[in-house]
Amino acid sequence: MKAEDTAIDVLIAGAGPSGSALAIDLVRRGLDVRIVDKAPHSFEGSRAKGLQPRTLEVLDDLGVLSRVVHHGSLYPKLGIHLGRAVIPWSMMKNRAATADVPYPNTWLIPQFATDAALHARLVELGGKVEYGTEITEFTQDATAVTATLATDGGVEHVTARYLVGTDGGASTTRTTLGIDFIGSTDEQDRILIVDATTTGLSRNRWHMWPRLRGGFVAACPLPDSDLFQWMVRLAPDENPPTDLAEINTRIRAHTHASGVELQDVRWRSVFRPNIRLASHYRQGRVFIAGDAAHVHTPAGAQGLNTGIQDAYNLGWKLGQVLAGAPDTLLDSYEAERQPIAAGVLGLSTKKYEAIGKLDPASIRRGKDEQQLGITYRGGPLAATAEQTTKQLDVGDRAPDAVMVDAEGRPARMFDAYRGPHFTAVAYGDGAARALNQIQWPATGAALRTVAVDALSSTADLVLTDGNGSFRESYGVSEDTLLLVRPDGYLASISSGDMISEAEAAVSLLRPLPRERGSGARPRRGSA
Repeated sequence: MKAEDTAIDVLIAGAGPSGSALAIDLVRRGLDVRIVDKAPHSFEGSRAKGLQPRTLEVLDDLGVLSRVVHHGSLYPKLGIHLGRAVIPWSMMKNRAATADVPYPNTWLIPQFATDAALHARLVELGGKVEYGTEITEFTQDATAVTATLATDGGVEHVTARYLVGTDGGASTTRTTLGIDFIGSTDEQDRILIVDATTTGLSRNRWHMWPRLRGGFVAACPLPDSDLFQWMVRLAPDENPPTDLAEINTRIRAHTHASGVELQDVRWRSVFRPNIRLASHYRQGRVFIAGDAAHVHTPAGAQGLNTGIQDAYNLGWKLGQVLAGAPDTLLDSYEAERQPIAAGVLGLSTKKYEAIGKLDPASIRRGKDEQQLGITYRGGPLAATAEQTTKQLDVGDRAPDAVMVDAEGRPARMFDAYRGPHFTAVAYGDGAARALNQIQWPATGAALRTVAVDALSSTADLVLTDGNGSFRESYGVSEDTLLLVRPDGYLASISSGDMISEAEAAVSLLRPLPRERGSGARPRRGSA
């Protein structure tokens, strides 16, 4: 038995994609973070296997994208089996990268590979996941959270400034807080998911055998492996097959594909499509994110992506408040992310219900699923409707653009945004002069300054928009000063009284001036 109090910045419960992304973002901000998971090892299944374009942009910023690209692929066409005929069907139209959208296509990668990529990046930054470690209880007061951890070595008491529960749909964090998880679970609607090596089936198609009344069997080849992910929608009173022989018998009874055989089951699970949304994302110094805050049907590849973006929204806000920014900044997490989850729940539910009707819309994917259009317009950090360009409003995603730097080398806006900092972008000479007058504190996230089509001797980066990429993507035609949040959304757009408008936005985001010895956490660098 050991009992030792350890003061840290943030304790994270759950090392899935949401928790791991949050840990990466916090560690690269120089924060003291622990991430624990009650499982004995990392998740071994393929479950959530699609990464949307906006999530790929997030993973680029977090330093994970190269691994994700290496272990994944574009989605194959569907092969819809109707009797002896196999009808090819393009579930989504693959698009070429553009100046404003560098990653335009949904990426196929099993969840175990996504987890591995995130964990490898965390280790690079000096962090690690503590497996076999469960938070059994916690209490909080006005200054900290005290949690009890159960490990193989005994019991440990940890004090953290904040606790974030990314511990799944059955979240202990959420239930301990007493937060309602509103929605439904149909116990009769179950899907058997099996990762297995398979013979007799081509790997250039995502095979699907639909049936009336919503029954289906599907087999998707998993990239960078010899596995297929099999999905079998079970009948209401059906007992799920358990061993390999039973699984093969069940699949053959549905598909009539006698030459197809599963040979080695690596992972198996029975999934119940829950449709639930937490009534709150925060209670005092404790937050929930990912599946702990919202659970979805598997249709549309939305749940994992929404969870990673929860973490991306929360991470920089925790960093700023720990450095002395107003606590109200943390309230904006729920205000911004809960409506997004509600919309995603509606989208995935609609797609899932269409499966039972053999509606082609159930398998068609487009812009709604890609999450590039997510916006925080009208939220607590983007309440000024007058701040717009021809293309963008405050609260919108800041798009990419292709330009050249002072040495004539190609440069992208996403290169300037990459990292845990804020970015102030001045378009035109007038905006570049205003750039020098922004007051930025020494604590919290740094400010990187970029001048576009402007003369500046003080900007961190000077770019020339020779091909009009920035003007087109951002919809600017006059001197404009933009402030971009660390999560890549616009905090301010100023083309009139640039300084006062930018300062009004900055006041909501930056650490407050503090007297010496007040306890504000100094910035320890940005990786």
